[in-house]
Amino acid sequence: MAQYFEIHPDNPQKRLIQQAVKIIAQGGLVVYPTDSSYALGCHIGNKHAMERIQRLRKLDNKHHFTLVCNDLSEIGTYAKVDNSSYRLMKTLTPGPYTFLLKATSEVPRRLMNPKRKTIGVRVPDHIIAQALLAELGQPIMSSTLILPGQHEALDDAEEIRERFQHEVDLVIDGGACGTEPTTVINLIDGSPEVLRYGKGDAEFLDY
Repeated sequence: MAQYFEIHPDNPQKRLIQQAVKIIAQGGLVVYPTDSSYALGCHIGNKHAMERIQRLRKLDNKHHFTLVCNDLSEIGTYAKVDNSSYRLMKTLTPGPYTFLLKATSEVPRRLMNPKRKTIGVRVPDHIIAQALLAELGQPIMSSTLILPGQHEALDDAEEIRERFQHEVDLVIDGGACGTEPTTVINLIDGSPEVLRYGKGDAEFLDY
């Protein structure tokens, strides 16, 4: 049965953040709020939790998992970032953007795109997500909580708990945070290309 924490979106209770991070560190699968939508998250090194996400969302091995990071300096540990890409990311973070980049050797191979050895990374503009990341001290491996066949994420934490109480270990209720996924920008080859238009404005890249 999933635990359920109501965490204040502007002033997160430190005790609950610490308990949530303990669940993540011990291999648990959690639902947590971000600046675009609710997401599934787990420890970067936990293969079993990753497989649970794959089963829940019916994902194949070509799916790009995202490393949700605390800041740009943390991204540099897990992804190869050139100067122009760094400048763009600095402009857009924190925010509802996911960047595809070449992965470094710090990323477990099972998380990379199997052919291109790439990884998705992002820095969310959400106080609860930032608090979790600061307490954990490393990225959260994440996937947007969009069910198979759906185009929008779930946004009601109580409904999420009811539907997934036997499939996740913790649901963090941080209030409504939207249903639109992030905007995905491909930076693999250095020249930005929008792969998916989402919550983050990217029209300026079309000119």
